Amino acid sequence: MAVAAGRPPRTRFVCASCGAHSPRWEGRCPECEEWNSLSEELLPRAHKKELAAAPAAVTLLADAPADGRRLPTGYAEVDRVLGGGIVPGSVILLGGDPGVGKSTLALQIADRAARAGAAALYCSGEESGAQVGLRARRTGCKAAGIELLVENDLDTVLATIEARRPPLAIVDSVQTVYDAGVAGSAGSPAQVRAAVARLVAAAKGCGVAVLLVGHVTKDGAIAGPRTLEHLVDVVLYLEGDRLGDQRILRGVKNRFGSTGEVGLLAMESAGIRELDAPSRAFMDGASAGIAGNALTVTCEGVRPLAIEVQALTVGTQSPLPRRTVSGFDVNRLHLLLAVLEKRADIRLGQSDVFVNAVGGVRLDDPAADLAVALAIAGSKLNRTLPPSCAVVGEVGLGGEVRRVARLDARLAEAAALGLETVIVPANHRGHIPAGLQCRTVTTIRDAIRLLS
Repeated sequence: MAVAAGRPPRTRFVCASCGAHSPRWEGRCPECEEWNSLSEELLPRAHKKELAAAPAAVTLLADAPADGRRLPTGYAEVDRVLGGGIVPGSVILLGGDPGVGKSTLALQIADRAARAGAAALYCSGEESGAQVGLRARRTGCKAAGIELLVENDLDTVLATIEARRPPLAIVDSVQTVYDAGVAGSAGSPAQVRAAVARLVAAAKGCGVAVLLVGHVTKDGAIAGPRTLEHLVDVVLYLEGDRLGDQRILRGVKNRFGSTGEVGLLAMESAGIRELDAPSRAFMDGASAGIAGNALTVTCEGVRPLAIEVQALTVGTQSPLPRRTVSGFDVNRLHLLLAVLEKRADIRLGQSDVFVNAVGGVRLDDPAADLAVALAIAGSKLNRTLPPSCAVVGEVGLGGEVRRVARLDARLAEAAALGLETVIVPANHRGHIPAGLQCRTVTTIRDAIRLLS
């Protein structure tokens, strides 16, 4: 690009972690303090307006069109997360760890949409046609309405989408498409931002629903600037242990439905399928009655799920005992350990503590606090909870057990699963389902006394 003498090109530096801007390159981002995360982005030159802009026509909000049509994905669990299906003209971003099944799920959604009569265009920028064909044969994706485009040039992808206008277009992945008019290599923040912006414009202009497959960073966030998630309509994360079979599809953002919804799926050799009994997906009767195990009912969005929590405490001579978690916040674990030490006299300063949420689930619900605390105490004291028992409650710094949201829905789920007892906060005054006994506790000490 030619530059006039004495007039440097207008550039800025964008942080790939937080999206912050800096007028010059720095080794460390001034906002999030991440090292080597700034990359250069070329800005377009401003042009003087020769004519004043004319005011645009406006409409009353009450008269705005509200098209309720949705394209079903063929998966009831996926439709649940999306709010009923894919909205025409929407842009969906699907992220997840490598090998978790993003491309498989996207291809199977295209197959089921094509079987329902909605043609789908699958744009592959990472894999060859032979590789996509192998996956299609393995998963049984044989619908005649799926068209394959192996291309990573963004202009070609957009021209094909606008020419064919399929009801559903899948771009796998957004980090591999390249815009020749933007500086930087494919996958850079500037390239990803420009690609998503142009794909969003094409989706809105043509009425084509676009599903973007995105990579994630080592921190679990979708690679590229944080503004990427603000550009799209729906953000989904496919979670789970890639060596296991259970998968959780989590809705992080949804302009057409509720956020925080989850769908329960399973990965098999023939592809991804829906679970036969989603409510019991994370329960295992063989682990009941083991010291250190506790069952809780968490709410993911509006959906209650029974999740098993496992804890193990092992004595150590190390001055710095280990605190290892899987599926639970380590800072929250430190808080619970401090409460157990101070308020319940459970000495854990010379013990390694391990906490695991079964099935690759991540427990962000505060209602799981009491279950984690009782699992740790049970492992330390070698005592167990009553049989067929669940635990629900948030633990405060004073050792008090606080009430939680949607407790009635949690109790209804516990009753539907055939549980007999639920340990709940003492201030619960809601409905108790028939056949279910609620044992109320005020403090963490009260709850520990129920261990036998």
